[in-house]
Amino acid sequence: MRSTPAEKAFYLAVAGMLLVNTQMAAVSVGNPAPGFSGLCGVDGKSYSLEDFKDKKVVVVIFSCNHCPTVKAYEDRMVAIQRDYARKGVTLVAINPNDEKSYPEDGFEEMVVRAREKGFNFPYLRDQDQSVARAWGPQRTPEVFVLDKRRIVRYHGCIDDDVNEPQRVRRHYLREAIAALLARKPVPTPETEPVGCTVKWIGK
Repeated sequence: MRSTPAEKAFYLAVAGMLLVNTQMAAVSVGNPAPGFSGLCGVDGKSYSLEDFKDKKVVVVIFSCNHCPTVKAYEDRMVAIQRDYARKGVTLVAINPNDEKSYPEDGFEEMVVRAREKGFNFPYLRDQDQSVARAWGPQRTPEVFVLDKRRIVRYHGCIDDDVNEPQRVRRHYLREAIAALLARKPVPTPETEPVGCTVKWIGK
């Protein structure tokens, strides 16, 4: 029996939903992070997750240049790195966005942005989006906090107020870092990421 056009459309929609859900579930709290390697940083060096093996906590943030939400959080990202660097914590920002559709997210522009904002953490280019597809972020910025064994212990947003830093009531990322350093459970392991959608190649 042949499917009607309406049925075909329904099946395609369900398949699309399953694909999105699979992508979202690529990395989940309580499971090992898939890692990454061969990502070029704005400092000209090539990075892998193994390069941070001496760190007690690694914070992977899928980020970019053009997103207004990312721009609102950049100073806070720099401050978090500054406050926790001596405690064995590093932020690692990864930009996976399609630069053909969004030229501002190209590597040369990343170098300029990092210099202008004084990034004190690695800012890496996921040129072919292989890392983003393995991790499954949907937004920029989207945060994954990894413990010493590189198990994901927090996933979500940086805090609860994008536009007004002085009005933040829950510093989710800071709370997660502090809990892991104290060897305690993360109080809120997961929140809803906020920001622009990841700009996938060909979409």
